[in-house]
Amino acid sequence: MATAYEARLGLYIGGEWLAGAGRDTHDVLNPASGAGQGGLPLATPDDLDRALEATQRGFAKWSKTAPEQRAAVLNKTAALIRERADLLARLATLEEGKIQAEAKGEVMAAAALLDFHAGEAVRIYGRVLPRPSGTRSLVLHQPVGPVAAFCAWNFPVMNVVRKIAPAVAAGCSIIIKPSEETAGCAVEVLRCFQDAGLPGDVAQCVFGVPDMVSRQLLASPVTKKLSFTGSVPVGKHLMKLAADTMMRTTMELGGHGPVLVFDDCDLDKTLDVLVTHKFRNAGQVCVAPTRFTVQEGIYDRFVAGFAERTRALKIGDGMDAASQMGPMANPRRPEAIAALVEDARAEGAKVLAGGERIGGAGGGNAGFFFQPTVLADVPLSAKAMHEEPFGPLAMIRPFGTFDEAVAEANRLPFGLAAYCFTESGRRQNMLGDAIEAGMVAINTVRLSWPDSPFGGIKDSGHGSEDGPEGIMAHMITKAVHIS
Repeated sequence: MATAYEARLGLYIGGEWLAGAGRDTHDVLNPASGAGQGGLPLATPDDLDRALEATQRGFAKWSKTAPEQRAAVLNKTAALIRERADLLARLATLEEGKIQAEAKGEVMAAAALLDFHAGEAVRIYGRVLPRPSGTRSLVLHQPVGPVAAFCAWNFPVMNVVRKIAPAVAAGCSIIIKPSEETAGCAVEVLRCFQDAGLPGDVAQCVFGVPDMVSRQLLASPVTKKLSFTGSVPVGKHLMKLAADTMMRTTMELGGHGPVLVFDDCDLDKTLDVLVTHKFRNAGQVCVAPTRFTVQEGIYDRFVAGFAERTRALKIGDGMDAASQMGPMANPRRPEAIAALVEDARAEGAKVLAGGERIGGAGGGNAGFFFQPTVLADVPLSAKAMHEEPFGPLAMIRPFGTFDEAVAEANRLPFGLAAYCFTESGRRQNMLGDAIEAGMVAINTVRLSWPDSPFGGIKDSGHGSEDGPEGIMAHMITKAVHIS
């Protein structure tokens, strides 16, 4: 007999929840124990064809729906997400592993993003260009069409809202494929949209074998835009598929966040905020601070303070209120981090905190836990200085001059997020200009706000989510000249 959790899982196509019927299933795991929680039905090719037909119908109607009606649905969805915050946060912890405080914060941020997009839905303006009397030139913004969206498991509530909200605000329909590993969160978000009155053929939710799903959705002439959050290699693969139909793309890909710490910073405050942010969600964050480049005058104190704070963190099941960091999301991640640590150690890095896989509440090897880890004096030959760790791993190196710090920050092909800590106003302005990243945080670690664009450059992708830019990414621009 299906559990209450499993009974909620399903595909959402054309306003119907579909499960069973001979479909293959994926076992959703609890990262804190490694135990299975329930079987998720996976889409068949016929399911995907049905989703494409539904989203085409949905776009024909939703694109002509008044902006005020779109806004009302988004506002109602935000209200329902807040009402169901405890359920959504609990699912995020049980499926992805993050601690409850972080999960609850994620849910509230998703609701705030819906509020913002509701406001923007009624502010999609064109313009009239000056022309001689009796003529007009108009610039119009119109929804691009049905969207195929793929999102990662690390923010299982926020990532789903971040894909659906701007599409709905712009007047687009959407087929979203969330991660199979965090399916329950996505399902409950879709139920909020459904209960808020979003027509069933405007948003579809499917799960399945990623390559099969992406090839079928992106090969269809119905799909007019691709939105993807995930790794750089997968993003480049999807862009190649999207190129065949010249569809618009928004790509939010991986990063390798540099952190520049200058000797005039408030050291204790900087350490407190950076250690907390580094190990948020067990480091499984695309904008996580990762490469810490610290000025020589404060290097030894920074390293000692960072390691001391890291060793004091309490690791455990995210459902335990005392836990400060939960498990990693799946069995692949501890293995990947262990390999990077061993390589760095062999190259001469010093392990000052962590460095080992640990068992969960059940003892032994239960759960996907890895100690928060600090490496100092990490040589550039270490793989972790080139590959995104996506885990609880901090690497620290010294620098001497401003130019050396900037060169290290810009050394890699990634350009998503960067962090700088200095009390010099002149240096802050120079860093804002010199750092090659889509988002730069100075004396802060917060990069995500509903009204601010979120996205990267270089191999970290292109286009923006959030802010007015997130909605405009779902619009085409048309010039109309009238005489």
